[in-house]
Amino acid sequence: MSSKAATPELKKYMDKRVFVQLNGARKVTGVLRGFDPFMNLVLDEAVEETKPSEKTPIGMVVLRGNSVVVLEALDKI
Repeated sequence: MSSKAATPELKKYMDKRVFVQLNGARKVTGVLRGFDPFMNLVLDEAVEETKPSEKTPIGMVVLRGNSVVVLEALDKI
C-alpha cells in the first residue's frame, strides 16, 4: 500500500463558490482557492452558517480535510 495520499479531483471546483458541511453539523460557504492531497481546503469570502437564519462572515479560512463531510458546488461547473 502506498503511503502517498492521492490528490482529490477538485480542480474543477477551483475559484467557484462551494458549500462545505463539516462534522459537528457546521456549514461553511465560500470560494475554493486551494486544496491539498489530504483534502484540506482554503476558502475565501467564507461565511459560516451557525443557525439557519444566522450567517457570520469569516473571511479566508483553512478547513481540515478530515472534518469535511460534504462538498457541493454552488456555481455552475
